[in-house]
Amino acid sequence: MFTTRITNIVTKNLVSDWVTGGIYKNVTFLKRTNYKRVLTRPFYYKTSSEFDNKVAIQDVTGRYTFNNIFSEAVELSKSISSQLDGKKGERILFLCPNDASYIVTLWAIWISGQIAVPLSPLHPENLLSYYANDTKSALIVTSSIYSKKMEILSDQAKVKLYVLPETIPNKSFQKGNVIGDGKLVNATDGALILYTSGTTGNPKGVVLTHKNLQTQINTLINAWNWTSNDVILHTLPLHHVHGTINALFCPMRVGATTIMLPKFDAKKVWSYFLNEGENQHENVSVFMAVPTIYSKLIDEFEQNIKNRGVDVKTTLSNRVRLMVSGSAPLPNPLYEKWLQISGHRLLERYGMTEIGMCLSNLYDSNRAPGFVGLPLPSVTVALADQNDGHIVVQCSNEDGKIMCFSENYKKDMSGELLVKGDSVFKEYFDRPEATEKEFVDGWFKTGDLCEYVHEDNKFRILGRKSVDIIKSGGYKISALQIETCLLAHPDIKECAVMGVPDEVYGERLKDWAVDKMPKYWIPTVLIFTEDIPKNAMGKINKKELVKLFAS
Repeated sequence: MFTTRITNIVTKNLVSDWVTGGIYKNVTFLKRTNYKRVLTRPFYYKTSSEFDNKVAIQDVTGRYTFNNIFSEAVELSKSISSQLDGKKGERILFLCPNDASYIVTLWAIWISGQIAVPLSPLHPENLLSYYANDTKSALIVTSSIYSKKMEILSDQAKVKLYVLPETIPNKSFQKGNVIGDGKLVNATDGALILYTSGTTGNPKGVVLTHKNLQTQINTLINAWNWTSNDVILHTLPLHHVHGTINALFCPMRVGATTIMLPKFDAKKVWSYFLNEGENQHENVSVFMAVPTIYSKLIDEFEQNIKNRGVDVKTTLSNRVRLMVSGSAPLPNPLYEKWLQISGHRLLERYGMTEIGMCLSNLYDSNRAPGFVGLPLPSVTVALADQNDGHIVVQCSNEDGKIMCFSENYKKDMSGELLVKGDSVFKEYFDRPEATEKEFVDGWFKTGDLCEYVHEDNKFRILGRKSVDIIKSGGYKISALQIETCLLAHPDIKECAVMGVPDEVYGERLKDWAVDKMPKYWIPTVLIFTEDIPKNAMGKINKKELVKLFAS
């Protein structure tokens, strides 16, 4: 028997071209949506026509307007089409620095009717070869600085290589008009392939459609109050949802300015925060990062800024309107320390490659450490019981109206997080069986355990079913909650809690820190190390740690 809670949340009225209306009224299970052909103008054309001569990107090479970028992309798209003999729907690998050439190349790939597959300069050769072969890519596009690396890949994978001219990006179009009338695209065609981390096997190519991207972009614009007046400082990798959709596509869509740094540099980030950045023309108003970056910014503050006599808290509180943390759990002590330094309560959200962002605190909502808010517009989530899989909580957001159904409002409910909506990916590329396996009755299974806390009317993530939920003596324990307790110790900077197989118990934990946590949470084995291995987004890979240390 479900009881219902309805919450009205006032949000800015920005509706996607493809998001359907209507309030979710029941808890029946719908089959996956069949993809219908819908022609539409893509977001990059709308952006270029609305904000043509406004600065879109500032990078180490200069400042570029939306017109610069779109005009360059149109010209480059002709070269790409020529390389492919006019074919469409091909997968194009591309590797560019974190600068305007990235967005020029991406838009050119889309304008030519292809599917973009972004790469990272940190990817090893074997992984690059895997991506090329797995996507059956027809072309590699790269900047000259990566040409040697990509020549090796081109030879190994037998894929044609196109090196961008040194003139891209080019400011010569700054005073010109937007070229063309904006080609229509099929909203349900593939636009972008981003790869999973591959912690449970080979990485899988997640196919995101133009409709998926537009839905994800519009929901975040709505939830986080993006406007054309914003200026975001961008330091994230560009082969991941966080760095692409959240931190680049959103500001590009609303006509905001993106300051792109080649890579994260704590000293440079602080200089931009304090309006001391190189060739800085505007105050930074938005910043997004992973917890590791915030930790490094705190270190830089303590070592080099704290004693400069600068009122950092007042400066950041007045100039920066939004700071977001994601892609990895945010430890409570880090949240509190950043609040103390900057005056900002970091906005936490939850998402993954296959679904974009699905849960988030809103810009104007109350924030508390560990909570990732409620479903974003057009998203429906559910929690499935860990034992028999039945739905214990279901929550949807239609145009700002949150509707939650729960089996029992007398206690907090937990289970595997399931998601459905227009933001959910189309498929794993060339893996129909793997795609089908991840869905049940139209729901995408995230593999993450989540808790709905009735008193706060918010969700919080307990961890991955595969590595973060530890079975010990009949209990199911969240490794993330143990890590939160341990990180409260002033001498612990980072930690990772894993379950280790044991002959007596399924996974053993013994006495330690008895006054800090329940006895059955307590780790036995403590391994001290100079550094904990992480992936490109700064997230700890626990499966690798288990392999390293469990023996």
